[in-house]
Amino acid sequence: MDRQAYIELLLDHYEHPRNRGRLENPDVQMSWGNPGCGDVVTLYLKISADGRITEIAFEGEGCTVSQASASILTEHVKGQTLSYAQNLSPDDVAAWVGREVMMSRPRCALLALSALKLALQEYRASSPTASG
Repeated sequence: MDRQAYIELLLDHYEHPRNRGRLENPDVQMSWGNPGCGDVVTLYLKISADGRITEIAFEGEGCTVSQASASILTEHVKGQTLSYAQNLSPDDVAAWVGREVMMSRPRCALLALSALKLALQEYRASSPTASG
């Protein structure tokens, strides 16, 4: 995609976020934020016995990049295994939101990924039999 296509994608996810809202009775939830700019994301995950993220949702507030990135992340993670989610990297996020956006606003673009990694860490710590 070119720069304009990434901008349009981000604006679409910001204006029409996917998987936005609170999940009732999640298996794990995690809030994470950027104190410097005020962006906050809370992720909610439901995880199946075989280690798949069956449902994922987010709530939050902040800039277009942080909120759109959270929406995009949920689309990529829903239905995937815990191992897949754990192995996601900043390069994956850059591929989804555009390298230029990633380079200009890395903290904002990676906010949801950071929340996801912390949520998975908490889930594994509280569920020793969690498969991945």
